[in-house]
Amino acid sequence: MAIVEVVKYNGNPDVFAWKYPSEELGTWTQLIVNESQEAVLFKGGKALDVFTSGRHTLDTANIPLLNKVVNLPFGGRSPFTAEVWYVNRVNSLDVKWGTATPIQLQDPKYGVFVPVRSFGQFGVRIDDAKKFLVKLVGTLPQFDKSSLLRYFRGLFITKAKDTISSYLIHKEISALEINAYLDELSAYMKERIEPVMAEYGITLVNFYVNDINIPEDDPAVRKLKAALAKRAEMDIIGYNYQQERSFDTLEGAATNQGSAASGLMGAGLGLGMGVAAGGAVGGQFGGMANVLDTAAPGSECPQCHAKVPAGKKFCPDCGCSLTKGGPEKGEEISCASCGTALTQKTKFCPECGKKYNPCPNCGADLPEGAGACAKCGADVPTLCPNCGKTIAEKKAKFCPECGARLQRTCPKCGKEVDGKQKFCPECGEKLKEGE
Repeated sequence: MAIVEVVKYNGNPDVFAWKYPSEELGTWTQLIVNESQEAVLFKGGKALDVFTSGRHTLDTANIPLLNKVVNLPFGGRSPFTAEVWYVNRVNSLDVKWGTATPIQLQDPKYGVFVPVRSFGQFGVRIDDAKKFLVKLVGTLPQFDKSSLLRYFRGLFITKAKDTISSYLIHKEISALEINAYLDELSAYMKERIEPVMAEYGITLVNFYVNDINIPEDDPAVRKLKAALAKRAEMDIIGYNYQQERSFDTLEGAATNQGSAASGLMGAGLGLGMGVAAGGAVGGQFGGMANVLDTAAPGSECPQCHAKVPAGKKFCPDCGCSLTKGGPEKGEEISCASCGTALTQKTKFCPECGKKYNPCPNCGADLPEGAGACAKCGADVPTLCPNCGKTIAEKKAKFCPECGARLQRTCPKCGKEVDGKQKFCPECGEKLKEGE
């Protein structure tokens, strides 16, 4: 029976645990352990002792339990059967991990299901050799990086799926933007995986998520990226999806010879060629639409607020044109008294109660008694305060329709004032009836 004299291991550094092939040992056998290793002696399936770096002689002084298990004679040199395991305790920082198949996740920003792959690397160190061998290695002849990945692949995939899903949902970001959070994901996954690996005597030195990608050949991904590219193009040019669809509709009408609007649409598209899509084309059609605009059923005059019959282009009461005037789109109307924002449908200011008096040309709110618009300079027709009829003569003092006084002169300062005013707005003089 052979008795081994020297036991040592100088193998591959990728191996975490290695079993010495021979189990025939003897007392006084020399056990050599390197700085980055630990050796564990097993007898009958039980770990007897752990040897750190250095040269060790197997005898009852070094292995107190060996005398009871083997029953060696005192001072004798006897063979015995035992297992010697070497555990590599060096930091291994290049262990690769990855998801073998894509993880199906719903993009919270766009609502589509996308396949997500993730991969990276991590570093480990064996801190408890006895626990590592008993709980994880078992009866394997050796334990390397591929064995470690095979044992913990389910853990990595589960934690990766849970972490990526949590970040997508809670931060409300797209799967296409998840790579901006790789540092946070790496730290979060390390905290979740570290306690599990510690149960097997393994310390997780670091953990990195290097990339999270989406397969380019997936149909949902292709459609999503095409839509994003289209939106970026619209943002650069300066129009949106609704405007593009309107343009397509008008173009289709222009090419349809049987359509009554084909002539107008074709002319409009012809004018629109060479200018930027969106605002310029919209301006062209807006101008043509205003030319053909007529009163809709139930509409009212923007100047005197009288009801206008459908199909009319001018107000029958004050003669205001219905095809022009009114503020430009997006232009704000302010109350002439307090400055509160108004709309074209406003009749009275919600802040001060002043009646909205629109300019017939630009729609701006005019002060009471204003003869011209301060914004556009257009003349404002005079209305009789009694019957509401338009007064053609600017300096008329009486209404030709009902005879009501339109204006009078202040006896103190000589200023022309409205016929219904009781006090002069210039000097405050009280005005008597008939003056």
